[in-house]
Amino acid sequence: MRRRRPLAEIISALTYPLHVDDITALFDPRYSSKQPRARVTKVVREGPRTATIRFHAPPGWREHQAGQWVRVGVEIDGVRHWRSYSLSTAPGQDPAITVTDIGQVSGELVRRVRRGDILYLDPPQGEFVLPEHPRPLLMITGGSGITPVMSMLRTLAGRRADADVVVLHAARTRADALFVDELDALAQSAPNVQHMLWLSGEQGRLDLTTVDTLDRLCPDWRDRAAYVCGPEGMVADAERLWADEGAGDHLTMERFNVSRVDGPAGEGGTVTFTRSDREVAVDGATTLLEAGEADGVALPSGCRMGICRTCLTKLDAGRVRDLTTGEVHGDPGDLIRTCVSAPAGDVQLDA
Repeated sequence: MRRRRPLAEIISALTYPLHVDDITALFDPRYSSKQPRARVTKVVREGPRTATIRFHAPPGWREHQAGQWVRVGVEIDGVRHWRSYSLSTAPGQDPAITVTDIGQVSGELVRRVRRGDILYLDPPQGEFVLPEHPRPLLMITGGSGITPVMSMLRTLAGRRADADVVVLHAARTRADALFVDELDALAQSAPNVQHMLWLSGEQGRLDLTTVDTLDRLCPDWRDRAAYVCGPEGMVADAERLWADEGAGDHLTMERFNVSRVDGPAGEGGTVTFTRSDREVAVDGATTLLEAGEADGVALPSGCRMGICRTCLTKLDAGRVRDLTTGEVHGDPGDLIRTCVSAPAGDVQLDA
């Protein structure tokens, strides 16, 4: 019995040597059967170093949940770099990321991306999302940590006008505080929403090492579903405080980075990416992910903090040093978190 050829095979045969994606991209640059792409529709300046970048969702895009993040790919000097950014819009709206210029990829997005540009995307991810059932909320954020919380607040404003929310946001000055006018307006229009701005330039660092500040600003904080997102020190302090108070089950955290162990870097070594046929000398403070990306090797990545495990790559040979613990480990066949691992001698990766 003769097998029927799928339509994609027939089209590929007719368009060879071009791929089907090459043809469809002539009509819609967002289309790709392999890698979703999005066209930038608007860039809004939120401050001197921050911008909100809106884009049309690509075909087949899975609608995000409020608070989730997305990996964004950007071409820089012919190399595609990936970073993770929180989505700041409510589900059902065209997606947007709010980015602060603090690194190579973030700087490229803030300073150079314009309407009509194409970004590469992965599906939305993350567990920093609203609770399934309505309950009083406490949102504590610092700096750009307000971004995923804005997605949550915009969602609640459109769907749950009676939501009981306390927002405590820390910034150095009011001018540095993202979305501050929108948050003030939301608090004025919604009687159950409180917005408190903690200005560290005047009040000092927001102290979450004791209960004193929270007891004063939000006396029922132990009973609320709490969300904390911001600098690692703030998140770590909150994690300890909620645990000490027996309220750890009420706390959801989102980290933008993790602390690395103090002390001198390891020895480093030569890293061979076997499938890519690339070899590069890497020092003991540079992660395998960073080294691969700098050399044009397409490695998987997600949170870039060793949490989501998207970056797991098989170790063919050698040993690595975990930059968050200092532990040297590895046997052939182990899956290595490349985003927090540096070479401890010569290393071969299946990448």
